Amino acid sequence: MSRRERAPRVRRVRGAQESLGSIVLASESLIVFLCGLVVFGLKALPAPIEPWWGIVGGVVLAVAMLLASGVVRYRWGIVLGWVLQVVLALAGFLVPTITLVALVFGGMWAYATIKGASLDARNARLASQADIPNGD
Repeated sequence: MSRRERAPRVRRVRGAQESLGSIVLASESLIVFLCGLVVFGLKALPAPIEPWWGIVGGVVLAVAMLLASGVVRYRWGIVLGWVLQVVLALAGFLVPTITLVALVFGGMWAYATIKGASLDARNARLASQADIPNGD
């Protein structure tokens, strides 16, 4: 069977919750990396800890958010996203301005997960109603 004879691969349908959640986490990962640079630049970590750990923490959290954006389709992926939001909020103890970033992206994450789930439920309900014959 040649390459031209194969049927095109069917893409998996992504719901609103998955789409919005992955967009929020992926964009947030860039900001989190920059927050790690801020922690390093301000030397905001306690005295015995070397300042470069701020960069390491920012990179680790940013990579975790990128990886989590790929698993938002699963329930545990949504929970992982919430855990990462809490970790970012805790970084606000190091640099108080990070709290603002955590509030903005936490709100976006809440909207993506809550409103996305309601949109998915509504779309599923409408799709099931469209499949029911109306007796004509």
